[in-house]
Amino acid sequence: MSDNKSDQKPQPYRLEKSPARNSILVLSGKGGVGKSTVAANLAISLSLQGYSTGLLDTDFHGPSIPKLLGMEGIRLVSNDGRTLEPAELGGLKVISVDFLLGNRTDPVIWRGPMKMNVIKQLFEDVNWGELDFLVVDCPPGTGDEPLSVVQLIPEPTGAVIVTTPQELSLSDVRRSIQFCHALKLPVLGVIENMSGFVCPHCGGSTELFGSGGGEEMAGQMDVPFLGRIPVEPDIVTSGDSGRPFVYHYGKTSFAKIFEGIVTDLLHSIPGEAE
Repeated sequence: MSDNKSDQKPQPYRLEKSPARNSILVLSGKGGVGKSTVAANLAISLSLQGYSTGLLDTDFHGPSIPKLLGMEGIRLVSNDGRTLEPAELGGLKVISVDFLLGNRTDPVIWRGPMKMNVIKQLFEDVNWGELDFLVVDCPPGTGDEPLSVVQLIPEPTGAVIVTTPQELSLSDVRRSIQFCHALKLPVLGVIENMSGFVCPHCGGSTELFGSGGGEEMAGQMDVPFLGRIPVEPDIVTSGDSGRPFVYHYGKTSFAKIFEGIVTDLLHSIPGEAE
């Protein structure tokens, strides 16, 4: 074995300082499980509880956060010619690649190194300020974007993984958990989305996609289970209209479910639970 420094593998670039005291990646094994909706409402819930919070959308090929938050068409500005000012919803700071595109229907055709460079810029060239939490909405799977975020942030706090109850989704989530283990990224918890449908007229519950699979899988893999979110038609309507549910409908039963999930999440983070 040679001692020559040229034989050593280059170490991944890391930021000198994380933009937040706690950085949370929101992951899913596959698309269509409501990951971005969960990420947006998670960030808003933390902000409404008084935490200084940022939301970073790294889903370059299908950025949903601007639509969910009613921020389509926003273009970022720079006050000093060097750093970009994030968009804001209430006190929540928001960044998405969608804000940088000339036309939001333009495809993003980037290879891995380009994605890494853009994500680096979204950390270093944005005036995030001093954040308590940065919620990072990652695209489905275990590809370049979540890997880049984990490599860039010094000691990220952990990941929240979103699934639906059916086995097709759960098998992919197991890969996401193994991805976290391989990178020594703590799994803060699993959220089971679309867990049953409660009829708004009769109150009866129908398990459209099954129920309980996420909790069972979390137990099998020895990671925390944060809770179930039922199918709620008003969530779809609010997302399509750009009115984030927790922000505009904070007194509803769904918002209360999300408050409980956030409470359990804070208990998963050392030093954050009261």
